[in-house]
Amino acid sequence: MIRDIVKDEAFLRQPSAAATPADVEVAQDLCDTLAANAAHCVGLAANMIGVQKRIIVVDDEGAQLVLFNPEILKCSGPFQAEEGCLSLAGTRPAKRYKSIKVRYQNSGFQVRLKTFKGWTAQIIQHEIDHCNGILI
Repeated sequence: MIRDIVKDEAFLRQPSAAATPADVEVAQDLCDTLAANAAHCVGLAANMIGVQKRIIVVDDEGAQLVLFNPEILKCSGPFQAEEGCLSLAGTRPAKRYKSIKVRYQNSGFQVRLKTFKGWTAQIIQHEIDHCNGILI
């Protein structure tokens, strides 16, 4: 289901709780909402659709990638970025890393480790910030 985008900064600043297998439907709503906003959006976190759970979906080189309970373990190559967000007006500066190693769970809640680079890494960092209640 396509959901409305939350713009309430007080709500968005609250850290999200861990996702569980009961939250799989939220991931589908995230995917549907990202697809509906694909012209101007490359990632979403569950709190952006009103659900305080640690679930993100990102455009990974044209395919949707869902990460449950993502956590950055290692990062390298810091740089300054300028980012926009569906929940916020305009663009803002953000410190990002060119390469990140992430531990997350897939839709079967199996733990995965993966290193992401470049644009995908930047999107994941933005969405994990949302899970942590951090806004750009």
